[in-house]
Amino acid sequence: MRLSTSITAVAAMSVAMTMGTALAQGATHSDSPASSAASRDCSDLVRIRAFSDDLDKKTLDGVFVGNMSALAVDRGGRITAVSDESYLYSLKVRETGRALRAEAVAVAPLTDLNGAAPDSEGLAVDRDGSRLISSETEPSVTRYDRDGKAVEALPVPAALAVAPTGRAVRNQTFEGLTLQTGGRTLVASMEGSLSGDETGVVRLQTWHRAGLSEPFKTGAQYGYQADQGLGVVELAPAGDGRLLVLERGFTLGVGNTVRLYLADPRRADDVSGTENLTSGGAARLASKTLLADLADCPTLGATAEQPQPNPLLDNIEGLAVTGRTITGRVKILLVSDDNERDTQITRLYSLDVRLPR
Repeated sequence: MRLSTSITAVAAMSVAMTMGTALAQGATHSDSPASSAASRDCSDLVRIRAFSDDLDKKTLDGVFVGNMSALAVDRGGRITAVSDESYLYSLKVRETGRALRAEAVAVAPLTDLNGAAPDSEGLAVDRDGSRLISSETEPSVTRYDRDGKAVEALPVPAALAVAPTGRAVRNQTFEGLTLQTGGRTLVASMEGSLSGDETGVVRLQTWHRAGLSEPFKTGAQYGYQADQGLGVVELAPAGDGRLLVLERGFTLGVGNTVRLYLADPRRADDVSGTENLTSGGAARLASKTLLADLADCPTLGATAEQPQPNPLLDNIEGLAVTGRTITGRVKILLVSDDNERDTQITRLYSLDVRLPR
């Protein structure tokens, strides 16, 4: 999503573990006592391993490499990325020791079932290699084959459509998308609140299928309280039914706020039939735990093209789980959306997270 000047997916765990091996040949090295020193800690739970600007302002086959809004682990250990300018990228991402290297190796245009270019924001790779991509225009979730051809559209509850058809605000709909571990439950996050809901309380929509070859059907909906001035921009599975949630905002002259949370919808109420959702209402929202404010990460020598609380930060929008370290920490990869502007950067970040019980 393109931020205004005001504050404003993952395949099965077995595939993610494969990616974890490819991304971190130096897993043992990065889990050593020396490398787990406070100089790499963003918090007690999150540690940054490396960052890379390799993709910034590059082109591939005449197409700009950027505007990236989502990441997912693909077959063979590649990373698939999607841009909100309707392109699908295949990336080679490799981490050796403390160096993170990235290269775009393939690109394909995206159109929806009507032949229109979607505002692609969320991405998950299914077990058959097809891509599930959310667009925040309508909003929609569309399945694409590996070549980027639209195959089917999933059903979306009417209330989540953009007004006046539904109750959603334009540019504040399906920003995040992920498959839970096991592949039977798909989750999309609304970036902003519906009309009639309390500001900051957003909805997480699920789809469920009985078997991996069965179609997805609309499932439960959960409420989630975002921090004041922030929106939910991405989700990823924690592996046990909980979700990693990326919240982000922007303040002109100050920069980005980016926080990583662990949310637990397992004991939350299904709010699909709740007309007006509030933080203090009868419906129980998904609980959340702050893992890290990324402004507290070490800079690692990064520079920024505009004011930021930490020069490491930019418009971070994509999140994928890539595996686990040998000590059981969850490895994640983040990407920033440069909006094709000179004042922003396409930057990748590798971090690992110790999940609290």
